Amino acid sequence: MAILLKPSGHVSIEFPHLLELLLGNQFDTIYHEHYSYIGLATLQLIAGQAGLQLMDVEKLPTHGGSLRVWLARRDVDQQPSTQAQARIDTVLAAEAAAGLWSVQAFRGFQQRAEATKHALLRFLLEARQRGETVLGYGAAAKGNTLLNYAGVRADLLPVVADKATSKIGRFLPGSHIPVLSPEQWLALQPSQVLVLPWNLAAEVKASFQANPEMLFYRAIPTLESI
Repeated sequence: MAILLKPSGHVSIEFPHLLELLLGNQFDTIYHEHYSYIGLATLQLIAGQAGLQLMDVEKLPTHGGSLRVWLARRDVDQQPSTQAQARIDTVLAAEAAAGLWSVQAFRGFQQRAEATKHALLRFLLEARQRGETVLGYGAAAKGNTLLNYAGVRADLLPVVADKATSKIGRFLPGSHIPVLSPEQWLALQPSQVLVLPWNLAAEVKASFQANPEMLFYRAIPTLESI
């Protein structure tokens, strides 16, 4: 990018923020399509080695918390504005406070993932013992990561609904849970719903306002009702 960039040009990059991944226990976003998990301080270091400098940063809600950054060539006399530098400093300070440059920030991450796994299994097992059925919504990649990590199969989560026609009539990889259309799924009269794309949980719940008896849950960062 540094080679291709015009002297007056800017590079814009957006990526999930490592700090939010750790703080939000978002281990289910770590899968084959995502090759790196980046903090702003690390990006600034890499950019500098490539001859680029950080010009601005914007915090976004995408994927549970992302950063959009702007980079410019270092060999051109360009500096961040006062407001942009303040935004950069705020994010860098948050990363420093969380200790992202030390192993301390990563201690306990595995244990938090295991706690989420166990809470999800207890929730599904206790529902089954009460004779209740929990159905899933959203055949998302992060949901597959969670279900396979927790060992959930169709005996605990019989079906999952999704709007994507490319997924309807197929099965979730690993768990082999059937994927239904929302219409087929609603015909089963779900009363308890596990929203697998937790970052869209509020949006999913809002789309079913006509069904106030439905209870919605998400497992990340911890198991909770929506």
